[in-house]
Amino acid sequence: MLLHACCAPCATVGTAELSQEGWELTLYYYGGNIHPEREWSRRLESLKILAGNYALPLVVRPYDTKEWSLTAQGFENEPEGGRRCELCMRLQLENAAHEAQKQEIQWLCTSLTLSPQKHPDLINTWGREICSRYGLNWLERVWRKRNGFAFSVSESKRLNLYRQNYCGCCFSLRTSESAEQNNKRIEDGNGIF
Repeated sequence: MLLHACCAPCATVGTAELSQEGWELTLYYYGGNIHPEREWSRRLESLKILAGNYALPLVVRPYDTKEWSLTAQGFENEPEGGRRCELCMRLQLENAAHEAQKQEIQWLCTSLTLSPQKHPDLINTWGREICSRYGLNWLERVWRKRNGFAFSVSESKRLNLYRQNYCGCCFSLRTSESAEQNNKRIEDGNGIF
């Protein structure tokens, strides 16, 4: 099984559950959507910790944002969670399927369904569709079920994993920075409400 790991905290649940179920796992990190490169590196370091904890192989696509930038072109003004994000998730799954095929791994799954901000039905639909084109099997999971998010938080603390405060791209970073500035103004008593 190739488990597409968008980041270590999101991959904690899938890694634990699939390992317990007896799957022979390989983690895959795409990361072409992550900005800036030092953020990509921080996330990679946490994935190495997670993979090491379970003695799993980790396949890392070298840092390159060109493909993601071309995919996002024309969608720069989309709201967070909009069409640009859908294209980004599909691109990640497409790359994971390509890697699974290259590695001759027959099953693919993703950690993307842990986040409460993402739509697991859409992600699983895309996964099935992409896998059918690559001749792979898709394992449909929604990791946030059964207290998955709480497990992710506690497991991230236990393993001392970096938990980022934005999805990853330059657009989500700007949204996150804007929200942090607004929160700071509110904490300082300068918010406008």
